[in-house]
Amino acid sequence: MEQNPWTTKRINPIYENPWIKVEHHDVLNPAGKEGVYGKVLFKNRAMGIIPIDQDGNTWLIGQFRYTVDEYAWEIPMGGGPLDEDKLASAKRELKEETGLTAEKWTEIMKIHTSNSVTDEVGYVYLAEELTQGETEFEETEVLKIKKLPFTKVVEMVMNGEITDGISIAGILKAARILNL
Repeated sequence: MEQNPWTTKRINPIYENPWIKVEHHDVLNPAGKEGVYGKVLFKNRAMGIIPIDQDGNTWLIGQFRYTVDEYAWEIPMGGGPLDEDKLASAKRELKEETGLTAEKWTEIMKIHTSNSVTDEVGYVYLAEELTQGETEFEETEVLKIKKLPFTKVVEMVMNGEITDGISIAGILKAARILNL
C-alpha cells in the first residue's frame, strides 16, 4: 500500500451544513514545499440504484440540479447516512423516488465522485424482481419519473443526455453485467 506523500500542518474548518463540511488545509506537498488544499467532506454516501424489470426496462429520475443550474436525468439516487447500512439506504432511496421495492439486490460499484477535492464515495446497486408501490418524495424534491428500455438509457449516456457521473458509471457497468 502506498504511503501519503503529503504532510498536513494545519486544518481550518471553513463552513458546515447538514450535508457537507469544507476545510482549508495547510500542507507540505510531496516535494516538501508549503502548499494548500481545500477539502469537501460529505456527511452521507451517494447511493445510486438501477432498477431492472423482467422486460429489461429501467427508471430514470428527472430533476433540476441547483449546483449546475441544469435539468438532469439520472438513475434513482440519494444520500445514505454514514452510520446507516448501505443497502438499507439504497432500498429507501429507490422507494422514495420511484415507489419500487426489489427482492434481489446486487452491489455493482463503489465510486469516488471527485477525489481531488472531496471524500465523497458512492455505491451503485442493481435492483431486480421489482414491485411497484407509491413514491415518497422529500419536500426538496420535484421529480419526474421515466420508465424506458435499459438499452435506450445506455444510448442516452452515449449521446450525452445523461451527464451525472454516478449515473453514467453505474449504467455502463450494469450494461456490461447484463450483457446489454
